[in-house]
Amino acid sequence: MGEVAVIGLGGMGRAIARNLLRAGHRTVVWNRSEGPAEELERDGAHRAGSVAEALRCPVVFSVLSDDAAFTETFLDSGVLAQAGPGTVHVNVATVSVELCRRAAAAHAGHGLGYVAAPVFGRVAVAEAGTLNVLAAGEPELVDRAQPFFDAIGSRTWRLGARPEQANTVKILGNYLIACTIQSLGEAVSVADAAGADPEQFVELLTSTLFPGPVHAGYGSMIARRTYRPAGFSTVLGRKDLHLALDAAAGQGVPLPFGDLLAGVFDRAIADGRAADDWAVIAEQQPR
Repeated sequence: MGEVAVIGLGGMGRAIARNLLRAGHRTVVWNRSEGPAEELERDGAHRAGSVAEALRCPVVFSVLSDDAAFTETFLDSGVLAQAGPGTVHVNVATVSVELCRRAAAAHAGHGLGYVAAPVFGRVAVAEAGTLNVLAAGEPELVDRAQPFFDAIGSRTWRLGARPEQANTVKILGNYLIACTIQSLGEAVSVADAAGADPEQFVELLTSTLFPGPVHAGYGSMIARRTYRPAGFSTVLGRKDLHLALDAAAGQGVPLPFGDLLAGVFDRAIADGRAADDWAVIAEQQPR
């Protein structure tokens, strides 16, 4: 079995690390706060004392929250100069296309490999080891990461040799989820106002016209108006929406529905729903 490190042990990072351990890989972990790393150490992981120590593993997964956290940890800290020669860094986070390009160049400048591998699936999907991994980077680098992808996901989608290709696809996938939430919120609002039962309405739609986890999962939340605990918060949803708008602008493609959604997210956050699941943007519809 291989050796791999996981940097960033939120819900997703912990689930990924546990599945790597279960698959028999020697797994090194690091987190800014010690609690999650200590928990995984009890499960058999090896706790690194620093990011630099974790970067001495041949393959390193990072699961940080956003561009700022990634930049602070890897690009502005000088830590890449301390990485093991030929280390492959796999960035699982949803980050901007611009940051992805900058990160790939910075890693290449230190003789390190960089693979973008954001995922589709919430924490529960990660815990089950059935994530869809969206991988892009030089094929030989993705090959080196593939045994670890097999431990955390049900399928790896190879999307190209340029890392930013994976981030673009992930960002657009999240954009379509936001669009779906908005349209579901509108439809449920009209059905509710007309006297139809919202839960039955959603069940009908997802059993006939729109099967699948997005319509079923978010439709149920909207029909029941239950948005806690958040699987993906409104703040993170707004972040990803703006990543989509920026990616589209970089290609010269307008996203008029995205511009509308930006205002919806801003209103939801102004209403104090920042920590709710991003499905709460449906509450911006009149009931």
